[in-house]
Amino acid sequence: MPRKRATIREVAQATGLSPAAVSYALRGLQVSEETMERVRAAAAELGYEADPIARALASGRSGMIGLLCGSLEDLWQQSLAVGISRGLREKDRYALILDAVGDPARERALAQQLRDQRVDGMIVQPLDPAAGFWSELCESLPVIAIGDSLPGTAGEVIFDNRRGVTLALEHLRDLGHRRISVLTPTRPSTPDRPADVHVTAEAERLGLDIAVTTAPHGMTAATAAARDILLDRKPSAVFCFADSIAYGVYAAAQELGLSIPDDVSVMGYDDHPMSGLLTPGLTTVDWDIDGIVRAAVRLTAAAADGATRRRRVIQSPTLHRRASTAPRP
Repeated sequence: MPRKRATIREVAQATGLSPAAVSYALRGLQVSEETMERVRAAAAELGYEADPIARALASGRSGMIGLLCGSLEDLWQQSLAVGISRGLREKDRYALILDAVGDPARERALAQQLRDQRVDGMIVQPLDPAAGFWSELCESLPVIAIGDSLPGTAGEVIFDNRRGVTLALEHLRDLGHRRISVLTPTRPSTPDRPADVHVTAEAERLGLDIAVTTAPHGMTAATAAARDILLDRKPSAVFCFADSIAYGVYAAAQELGLSIPDDVSVMGYDDHPMSGLLTPGLTTVDWDIDGIVRAAVRLTAAAADGATRRRRVIQSPTLHRRASTAPRP
């Protein structure tokens, strides 16, 4: 038979404290460090685990944090979700991970569902940061935005996309590339995402011939989009707003008998670990995913605990040069 769950009264009997004192000690409240250590040692020995339902009823909190991803077909976002889930678990919280599959309408519906399920907070990588519903949503629960800024959030981990785009385009310009295709997961319905706006402005500043094309994160769709631009536009370089999209360019180039970087240079934008294993290795922009995870978890835990001060972390990129980019033939 399964072992019966130890009760808080049994922990109290083992420590000679009242159940209320044990409860405070387990939560790190109103007791000395020595008492906390003694209670937690007794709880571990007895196999005591707090009943999550009872704890939620008593505290008014579920311990659940909604994590709304733009698209889990993006391998970098998969890594981010894993890191945030583990980081929240270390703070005694659980991630409820949902996938917007690159669809702004689905993103809105899922965000509202998370609110209605009364999660303690939400972490989102917005597909449509200009959408009007974010302000209303942020009034009803703490929201932490990753990537792009949102109105009314409890905290943000913002990517310095202007710097990231500049690093990428100046690198290609310095190699002599002028005719460059940009593949972005952004849909035509959300044309005002900061990274896409910056790439157009920087291309004009640098005197580059840029064409921006939508390419989903999925390997099949990204390969098809890359094949079309390599055949029709024949750019000397392709800059992708996700490494997972760049993998599709590799596949399309192989199908067409093109060599990277001899025939076409390829750049990514998030330095996924797999990118260094490609042949040739992918030149990309590194956003320090570990730093993003730490900041997002820290801001979310503070907001869920009732912190009212809004915090903003600016994430700066670095250029990781590998062999997928070379001087224009």
